[in-house]
Amino acid sequence: MFHRLIKMGEAFAYLGLGYISYLFVSGHLDLHFSLACTLLSGLWLALTATQMNTLLRSYFDVLSRLKMRIPITLGLLLSGLAIFASWPNWLSALPVVAAVEILGWLAVYVSYKRTSAQYRKQGHGPLPKGAWVNPDSGALRQGDLILTSGRMANNLHETVGHGEIVVEVDRAMMCFSSYMEKGSVLNPLKDVTDSNLQRGHYIALRPVKPLNREQESVIPTLVAIMLDQNQQWKSAALANRQAFYKRFLVPAFVQKLVDKKLVITGYDWFGLFTGRLATDHWTCIGACLELLHRIGVKTNDYGTGVLGLGTGVLDPIMPVRFLSDPAFRLLTEQDEAAYHQGK
Repeated sequence: MFHRLIKMGEAFAYLGLGYISYLFVSGHLDLHFSLACTLLSGLWLALTATQMNTLLRSYFDVLSRLKMRIPITLGLLLSGLAIFASWPNWLSALPVVAAVEILGWLAVYVSYKRTSAQYRKQGHGPLPKGAWVNPDSGALRQGDLILTSGRMANNLHETVGHGEIVVEVDRAMMCFSSYMEKGSVLNPLKDVTDSNLQRGHYIALRPVKPLNREQESVIPTLVAIMLDQNQQWKSAALANRQAFYKRFLVPAFVQKLVDKKLVITGYDWFGLFTGRLATDHWTCIGACLELLHRIGVKTNDYGTGVLGLGTGVLDPIMPVRFLSDPAFRLLTEQDEAAYHQGK
């Protein structure tokens, strides 16, 4: 609840400042030009400064980077215009305040650049320096999250865009996830890592609090239940579609076209774009979250919806955001060294 209230406050603050900025650009902000520039820059600076720690911790998220870059550019421009428009009264209060704002924006920019220096580009986005890229499958444990590159990462311009969770079923290390083409799936861990090595890269996150015996013992059963739930949802969805065809006398060629273009696979397409978390069909990261929650692993709140209202609308869950989830830690080159030393 607290997370949602904070998110609501942030969202309304950005909307309010965005509206004031629109009034300024459109010429409907009834203030002296220099005063309007100084006021807008100061408000953006205050909002960015209060959000800075959060934004810098999630630097790998393209939205967080934009929330820093755009206000920095806008703020410096507005403060500069305020000083320029105050000529020849440069010693009045407004240009002095604008000059202080410029110093504030420069401090924000320096913090942003220092944070960016801690990352390196991997694929289409930044990744913390020292991360273990493409960890050996033998180093992965039950409960680890594998985040991979691929189509979604390319489209989002992120370093990763797909998620799988490592599980042990019948003494074999497997990966549980949901694919667009197949719905919920269970694949051998080695196959998943090898295929991602061929197409790109992957990283791994490990629960900060190790899974206990009870959690590990119920994972195979829960995975089987979730696979069965997903299959039941697919059967029900297909039956509902056929019933719709029959009730409204849909022509055969239209049925064939719809079935070809809108294949029911068990993947949650609605959740992909909205962040909704369903109970019987999932996105890739939605399936991982559902399993984690069923075994009692507490994570950040995801898919709370626009303005944090809990609607699950317009709040897609991007796998890259798990890099800032306190429930997990990124496997690093230190883990790599320890693994090879222990072999």
